[in-house]
Amino acid sequence: MAAETWETAARKCRDILKKSVPAQYLMEESKLPSLSTLNVTTFPKESGMLSKKELEITKMSATTLAEKMGVDQFTAEEVVVAFLKRAVLGHQLLNFATEFMAEEAIARAKELDEYKKKTGKLIGPLHGVPISVKEHIGLKGRICNTGYVAWTSNIPKEDAYLVQLLKNAGAVFHVRTNQPQSLMHLDCTNNITGTTVNPYNRNLSPGGSSGGEGASTGFKCAALGIGTDIGGSIRAPAAFNGSYGFRPTAMRNPYKGIILAGDGRESIRCVVGPLASTCVEDLDLFMKTVIDQEPWDVETSLVAMPWRKVEQKKEFTVAIMWDDGIVKPHPPITRGLAYAKEKLEAAGVKVVDWEPYKHDHGWDIVSALYFPDTAACQKEILASVSEPILPLTQHAFNYSRPSPLTIVENWDLNVQRENYRAEYHALMKSRGVDFILSPTYLGVAAELGTPQYWNYTAIWNILDQPCVIFPTGLYQDPKVDVKVDYQPRGDVDAREWARYEPEKFDGAPIALQLTGKHWKDEETLAAGKIVAEIIKG
Repeated sequence: MAAETWETAARKCRDILKKSVPAQYLMEESKLPSLSTLNVTTFPKESGMLSKKELEITKMSATTLAEKMGVDQFTAEEVVVAFLKRAVLGHQLLNFATEFMAEEAIARAKELDEYKKKTGKLIGPLHGVPISVKEHIGLKGRICNTGYVAWTSNIPKEDAYLVQLLKNAGAVFHVRTNQPQSLMHLDCTNNITGTTVNPYNRNLSPGGSSGGEGASTGFKCAALGIGTDIGGSIRAPAAFNGSYGFRPTAMRNPYKGIILAGDGRESIRCVVGPLASTCVEDLDLFMKTVIDQEPWDVETSLVAMPWRKVEQKKEFTVAIMWDDGIVKPHPPITRGLAYAKEKLEAAGVKVVDWEPYKHDHGWDIVSALYFPDTAACQKEILASVSEPILPLTQHAFNYSRPSPLTIVENWDLNVQRENYRAEYHALMKSRGVDFILSPTYLGVAAELGTPQYWNYTAIWNILDQPCVIFPTGLYQDPKVDVKVDYQPRGDVDAREWARYEPEKFDGAPIALQLTGKHWKDEETLAAGKIVAEIIKG
């Protein structure tokens, strides 16, 4: 009976998704690529579902779209319809959506077009820009389950504050996106919507926990997306899907109305930030749009720090972290870093090597703080409807210590965290390093169900340093990225090296992570724009 209860609840959400898909944009299943077709990124053009103009629209940045709507080259309605068409096709191929909001989105686009017609102005900097949104970011009147079957009756009475601010700026929300059970995977599977896959290779993961957002922006189903990140959950999806992502310093973007198990746990904060389909510039646009509205006047826990315009030049030092000292990156990632070094040096950027500082210590701190109650809160939610615990959920729960942290133990970890942050910052200063370029993950997009090592991203969560993710323009090639002999340093290193079989990762994008200093979000994005453009060409 218990099993029927959780299955019935899960089915309710699946039915909502199915009914929400705009039928007029569905493609006949017989015309979709076969399951053996792994890379589907070119299918929107091949499908014939989108016109030439719609294909053009969906490849544009949010910045460009707003500019073109400002001079009446496009209407908001045709922009939203184009992205809706592409999103429906993307969902048929990738299973990335949890709910479409087509009627609401088109109605809002028409309102924006009417406003533009009457006033001659855009309503705001994101006027008519379609944004996809991770499911656990609350929307008024819509189920917000956060990947738990037990929460399929949770319906917010208002939009998350961040959503309100983006709507004020003219953004249009057209689709909600998938996430893993518990939100604590670098993969994207739950017992409600199932598994989301990667558009570059459908045998691979789209990352997590913002995996639906990664697939959405990677397939260009939205110009911008909203994700959250406590261990890599914006950055892995952006990297795995060849899109762009930004993990801001905590307490800059508003978090009110975002639903997460374990409210009040402040030792390691989850942050909310943007993903973008085409460029770093859009990440900056998102941040500026939100922070210019002074969200700290409502969400008083936020730092009252206006968004600064930074004119970044090439006179900065980038340190390359080739390896974190714990798990060796796979060959395509090492190739990507070497390529980046070559391109940056040729462009006149100063590049040095970075020796990781006590990343094992950083992991000891952050892993203990993820589940200070040994995941009792999460386990209670799952047990309330006898929902099966998925393997990667259990793997994450196992990061916790055997017994709950005492208050004194938690205090001690907080002290260790602050000391570690100060030491790392001092080391960057003493070495004259402005930014650190590193892997986002040990490999390109992981195989489905396998991503278990988080510390290439989680280290920056415990240090609370802003990070930009961008594609290099390179892709994994089995003939180039061959496996070499290597003597692993430990069990985890051995496990991850054994997983690298070049043929399995064919075509996956090679992305990198640029990390700045605490509170230097604007500088990090400005440098990220320069670095990404130099490397990608």
